[in-house]
This record gives sequence, structure tokens and C-alpha cells, in this order.
Amino acid sequence: MATGLDDQGLLDAWRAGDQASGGALFDRYFEVVARFFSNKVADGLDDLVQQTFLAAVEARDRYRGDAPFRNFLLRIAHHILCKHYRHGRVRQVVPDFSVTAIADLDPSPSVLVAQRGEQQVLLRALRRIPLELQVVLELAFWEQLTAQEIADVVEIPLGTAKTRIRRAKELVRMQIEQIASSPRELEGSLEDLDAWARAMRAVVDAKDSLPAEG
Repeated sequence: MATGLDDQGLLDAWRAGDQASGGALFDRYFEVVARFFSNKVADGLDDLVQQTFLAAVEARDRYRGDAPFRNFLLRIAHHILCKHYRHGRVRQVVPDFSVTAIADLDPSPSVLVAQRGEQQVLLRALRRIPLELQVVLELAFWEQLTAQEIADVVEIPLGTAKTRIRRAKELVRMQIEQIASSPRELEGSLEDLDAWARAMRAVVDAKDSLPAEG
């Protein structure tokens, strides 16, 4: 297997029977998928990541390269997340992700651990906005996807994606004002959401931020 292959080259080699190329492709994007789930589930993250990659294996021959492979995986991860909360537990009412937040679906604390108070406030704020808004905002902040890429990942029109991103930012700011316990936390959280996103990307990626489940 050529170590310098791009995504398409690895995928082509994988389709031709090179399992090592498939493993290399998944190693390349493991953190992306784990990051997608990290602030949306309190436990079972490893299982959801595994489900995503297994689904990608099954769907690999349907991938035509019309979008980055990363976005293809994120689309699958989004389906897995919705399935997890719709069917993973016995529910009398199927959740409406346009109004239901992760904090409503699973009140357990996030597996993410922020070092600064304002960062923890922002993580909590994200979990308190509707899930469909949390998804688009984290894709914009943590993966730096464009509005069009987000629309493709969650399978909505471009205009709807732009509206969700704008509304998500508004609701996150409102939640921050309710959660912050001190003026310093409030000011630090509201000052620059984009700067926060860069800082929180490092928190999400930190090896010690996702303790092993067991």
C-alpha cells in the first residue's frame, strides 16, 4: 500500500481488495467521527464510531467521489446519531430534533472536559439547543465545513442550513447568558464564538478528553 495516497487513491485500492488501504483511510478519519459524537453522547461513543465505519464499509461502493470522503463519513455518522436517539431506547414519543436537545435526551454530563470555565459553559450551552442546530454549528466550528457542505451532510437545502447556523448561534448565546456563573465566564464565552471554536477544537482533540469506557 502506498502511504502517500490521497483519499480517492486509498478508496480505489480498498475497492480492489487492499484491506490495509481501508484501514489507513479509517485511521485518517477516526478523530473526525469521534469528534462528531463527542458532545452528543454521554456513553457508547466507541460503539457509535464503530457503527459509522461499519456502515461506511457497506456503502463504500456507493461512494462516487462527488464529495470529500470526510463528509461522506459525517453524513453516515449523522444518520447513526439520529437512529441512536430514535431507536436506541424505549420511547413513547419519537423525539423531534428541531426542538429536542441532547440535554433532554440524555442529561448525563458530556464526556468532554474543558480546562477553562467559559469553555465548559459553551459545551453545556451547545447541549441545550435543539439537536439539529447543535449538529450544524459543531460541523461549522469544529470541522470548518461550509454552509453548502453542511447542507450536504445533513441532507437539507442550502438556505435551510444557513438559517440553522444563524439560529444556532443565537440560541447558544442565549444559553450562555443563562448558564454562566460569573461575569468573567459570560464575557469570555460571548466575546468571540469563532475564537472559542478554535480553542474547543483542541479540547475535543485532546487524548485525555475522551476517557476509555468500561
